[in-house]
Amino acid sequence: MRLIHPVPPSGPAPGDLDPAGLARLYAYPGGPWLRVNMVASADGGTWLAGLSGGLSGAGDRRVFGVLRGLCDVILAGAETVRSEGYGPARPRESWRALREGRPAAPAIAVLTRRLELDLDSPLFTEAEPGARTIVVTCEAAPADRRARAARHADVIVAGDGRVDLAAAVEALGERGLERVLCEGGARINGQLAAADLVDELCLTVSPMLVGGSAVRVLDGPDVLTRLRLAHVLEEDGFLFTRYVRSS
Repeated sequence: MRLIHPVPPSGPAPGDLDPAGLARLYAYPGGPWLRVNMVASADGGTWLAGLSGGLSGAGDRRVFGVLRGLCDVILAGAETVRSEGYGPARPRESWRALREGRPAAPAIAVLTRRLELDLDSPLFTEAEPGARTIVVTCEAAPADRRARAARHADVIVAGDGRVDLAAAVEALGERGLERVLCEGGARINGQLAAADLVDELCLTVSPMLVGGSAVRVLDGPDVLTRLRLAHVLEEDGFLFTRYVRSS
């Protein structure tokens, strides 16, 4: 994997970036920050046969691991958690320095209005110490499901008839979880962008065309968030782009 933008003074680097080099490129700025990470085909589709994994590759998985190691909390919608078979994040040796003074793995926070979750799955029964899974819901969620969820996870109630994403992100910050990594899906991304909460987009562009019904990175109302290109990495035809909000 090599950095191709911005071009280093000595020209494009031929060698591989090690995990420490990747961590420096993707380091969070100070203060609260919400980063969206997605993979898409060259024609903009975010899944292949219904799953994002078919678009991925070895380099994408390395970046994915570094982004998880850097964050305080991983945010995902209930549909993504179900379809992608989410489990708890597991500590990695490469995260030890990145997570000094923090739990060995980030918590997973699941956004859900109806609380249709498998609370007996490893995501809720096998979370790492200090990284108990968080369920973010709203007042309209069924009371019995909310009570059951509270026995398996930390529950945040944000909003009345639907989850208020701004309140949810604020509540995570109050718990010291300021570096948020959102892994989607596209509908959650669209809602976050509509609420003007997206500070950064890390987008892997996969060298394939998929066509079909795959949605775009944002699936939601029209928005306009101006971004600037921070860097581009390349490996085996994959492009790893990082865009940050324009000041």
